[in-house]
Amino acid sequence: MAWTPQTGLFFAGLFGLLGLMTALAIWRPELERVGVLGIPTTRGDRLFLSLLGSAFIHLAWLGLIGADLWWATGLSLLYAAAVFRFV
Repeated sequence: MAWTPQTGLFFAGLFGLLGLMTALAIWRPELERVGVLGIPTTRGDRLFLSLLGSAFIHLAWLGLIGADLWWATGLSLLYAAAVFRFV
C-alpha cells in the first residue's frame, strides 16, 4: 500500500471515529433503538452501516463517473447523517 497523504487522512479519520465512539460509549452509554429497518441498532451498528455504505458509494462513483471523489465524499457524509438519524 502506498502511504499517500490521502491514505493517512483516511486512517486518521477512521481512528478518530473509533476514539469518538469509545468516548461516547463511556460518557453516554448507548441504548438500542428501532428505526426504519425495524431492528434494534446501536451507535456501533449505525457506524458500521454508514462506513459500508460509504465504501459502496465511492466504488460506484469510481466506476460510473471517475476519479474526482470529493462529491462522493459529500454524498457519503449525507448518507451517514441519514443512517444515524433514521436507522
